Amino acid sequence: MIVTLTANPSLDRTVDLDGPLRRGTVHRATGTTVDPGGKGINVARVLHRSGHDVLAVLPGNPSDPLLAALDERGIPYRAVPTSAHARTNITIAESDGTTTKLNEPGALCPAATRTELVEAMVGNARAADWVVLSGSLPPGIPDEFYAELVRALRPTGCRVAVDTSEAPLLALAVGFPETAPDLIKPNSDELAQLTGCDAKSLEDDAARGDVGSVATAGRLLVARGVGAVLATLGSAGAVLVTSEGVWRATPPPVVARSTVGAGDSSLAGYLVAERAGAAPADRLRHAVAYGSAAVALPGTRIPGPDSVDPSAVATEPVPDDPDRTNRPLSRKDM
Repeated sequence: MIVTLTANPSLDRTVDLDGPLRRGTVHRATGTTVDPGGKGINVARVLHRSGHDVLAVLPGNPSDPLLAALDERGIPYRAVPTSAHARTNITIAESDGTTTKLNEPGALCPAATRTELVEAMVGNARAADWVVLSGSLPPGIPDEFYAELVRALRPTGCRVAVDTSEAPLLALAVGFPETAPDLIKPNSDELAQLTGCDAKSLEDDAARGDVGSVATAGRLLVARGVGAVLATLGSAGAVLVTSEGVWRATPPPVVARSTVGAGDSSLAGYLVAERAGAAPADRLRHAVAYGSAAVALPGTRIPGPDSVDPSAVATEPVPDDPDRTNRPLSRKDM
């Protein structure tokens, strides 16, 4: 089983437009969809659709429409009781694939709910292969929460994947190697936050086919105890860094309809391949295939095995670059 945690879940409402968004004007939507959301829930939805046993852990009020949405989709979950309803996030999807997101901060999470979330995760992790900790944290939960959870999960023997950003990500990294997860999935902004690199430079280099800086940043994290770094780079693909080596993957051409949930789908695709015993390059291939399939879908729809084609993704090893490897990156934020 794979257990996911979504500490700050949401109902994701997507509004489709037939043209560009124009500030200050009236638009008539061509369609609206509402899906259960939050990064951990997105990962759980992809895994469930791919036929994997999964359990989504989240704070949830019994009357919350979010729980009804999970029931409708048959997603197994464990809702830790809370008095508040989940936030609503709004995505405005333009016809050319441009998406604008408006994310609410989430309701205050009481200390008792936080304690029960930890207990639920540790209790269910004993029967899990992987635990996925992902997304933002709601008000009331300290930035150190993921670091605290990694420590609490270690005795269970499960492997831990983390996908978060900003203060919770930096708080996790402060405790490396003790709080280093088995897998971390940063995008270019998050990789820059972790290493002090410039995110735009990472993206620009990758767009030109040069992933050396991304590889160097990933090696830095592996040297500090992280098991594997799955760095997603948008249309430039992704890079996987482990103690065994570095690989890059290039996606096939895709007509983008929405980027929402693409990173979550990539993480799920990686875990699908890992559970099947795939080699690192093939895990990366599946991650990019799932992420690309998500981009081709509208709104917050998630890909299934029928829409994923790993054979269309090109992968190759990335050789060491002594000039980069021997030049330490600044880690001024940690």
